[in-house]
Amino acid sequence: DITSNLGYAYARAGQLREARQVLAALQSPALQHAANPLNIAILYVGLGETEQAFAWLEKAYQERVGKFWFLKVDPLFDPLRDDPRFEDLLRRAGLAS
Repeated sequence: DITSNLGYAYARAGQLREARQVLAALQSPALQHAANPLNIAILYVGLGETEQAFAWLEKAYQERVGKFWFLKVDPLFDPLRDDPRFEDLLRRAGLAS
């Protein structure tokens, strides 16, 4: 989603206020039903908030969100790859190497 990628870019560029504004928009009641948990996880990865990122990845896994397969290859998730929880998530999703 372009909105989450914009928020990720803001976060990585150090524009945290802007990144948090995008995050707030994605989590607003108006968009809450349409917000993809993977998109919110991407923003938390950009912000360096690993615990929140994993919480939203788990939500995406539990909800069987489409495009979950791209976790294995998307470089946005590189900061999480060394965490054992990431490999466990890939394994549970049938995406482990």
